[in-house]
Amino acid sequence: MVARVIVNGSNGKMGSLACETLVNHSEFKLVGQLNKQDNLAQAIRDTDAQIVVDLTRADCVFANSMIIIDQGARPVIGTSGLAGSQITELTERCNAKKLGGIIVPNFSISAVLMMIFAAKAAEYMPEVEIIEAHHQQKLDAPSGTALKTAEMIAAARKKPKNKLDLKELIPGARGGTHHDINIHSLRLPGVLARQEVLFGSSGETLSLTHDSIDRHCFMPGVVLACQKVQNLNTLIYGLEHLL
Repeated sequence: MVARVIVNGSNGKMGSLACETLVNHSEFKLVGQLNKQDNLAQAIRDTDAQIVVDLTRADCVFANSMIIIDQGARPVIGTSGLAGSQITELTERCNAKKLGGIIVPNFSISAVLMMIFAAKAAEYMPEVEIIEAHHQQKLDAPSGTALKTAEMIAAARKKPKNKLDLKELIPGARGGTHHDINIHSLRLPGVLARQEVLFGSSGETLSLTHDSIDRHCFMPGVVLACQKVQNLNTLIYGLEHLL
């Protein structure tokens, strides 16, 4: 059976590439290419869309996700910026409707593998920091990938990191913290997406680095999420649950 899909945020770089990928895939029928001026709820009703891939902005992703779920479509959320409380609310809404959905901090399968490897390393090396870099058009920081990586590390870490009695000579010099893990965000021209997870132990360091060089690296993950979401009856957070 061919699934009917809408891409919301289709005029963005990720959105336009997702449209190109899905329109050429035999398992999907692209029934809508929407942008901010379009009525999302009306489009879902008019097209009888089963899946909506949201690739919009942090300031509207929660409202979009609520609309998608309320209209009975399955959300594939590739937009960062959702707070923990919002993810909880979306999960509860999906559960109430017995509707599957997925929040994807990073569609790159190799980036997800990097996150899995980082969680494994954290079992043995609790001292860790995250450095993420993106293009200057990404206006939220830290990235969803960095936040998800920190959460996976925190869940796997068997003992806390050392507490440092350190004075910041410049406020914010040590970055932000999430689950007691320091995250440093860079926004630079010439960069698409890069993340390094740096572990330290006595006499050694371990560096796990992922570079996205071209947005085509995200498309296998978009396809995978759209395939798997059809068989879910709850909202999941992270592509690692589908691997």
